[in-house]
Amino acid sequence: MAPALPRLNRRSFTAIALAALTLTLAACGFQLRGQTSLPFATLYVPSATPLAVELKRNIASGTQTKVVDAADKAQAQLIMSGEQREKVILSLNSAGRVREFQLRYKLAFRVIDAKGREYLPLNEIALTRDISFNDTQVLAKETEENLLYRDMQSDMVQQVLRRLGAARLTPEG
Repeated sequence: MAPALPRLNRRSFTAIALAALTLTLAACGFQLRGQTSLPFATLYVPSATPLAVELKRNIASGTQTKVVDAADKAQAQLIMSGEQREKVILSLNSAGRVREFQLRYKLAFRVIDAKGREYLPLNEIALTRDISFNDTQVLAKETEENLLYRDMQSDMVQQVLRRLGAARLTPEG
C-alpha cells in the first residue's frame, strides 16, 4: 500500500497558490510602477481642471514631491498653457452620415522655477482615439466617448509625470 499524502488545509493551499502566482509574475518581468523621482521638492499646479486634479493626486501619491497651494511656496511651477479636446469626423458612409470620429486631446505645458528658469521648455502632448459611430446608438456612443476621454486623460497624466521626471534645470545664460 502506498503512503498516504498529507491533506492540505485551506490556509496551506492559499499560501502555495499565492507563492506560485508571485513566482509566475516575477518570471514574466512584471514589476509595480513604484515611485517616480521628480527633480524638485515642491510643485505648484495652478489649474483646477479635471486633468490638473488627477495630476496633483498622482504627484502626491506617486512621488516624494509635495504639491503646494501657492506659487511662492513652490520650488517649481507647472504652467498649463493649453488643454484642448476636439472631435473630428474621420469617415462617412455612402449616405453621407458619420461612420467614425477621431477624438483628440492636446496639452501644452512648461515647468519653471521660482526665478523663472525652465525645468522643462514648452511641451505638447497629443493623444488620439478613433471611435465608430452609429446614429441608432447615440447614448451608448456618447458614454463610450466620455470613457475614452477619461482614459486619454489618465494617459496624459502618466506622460506628464514621465516628462516631469526627466526635467532638468537649465543653467542661467
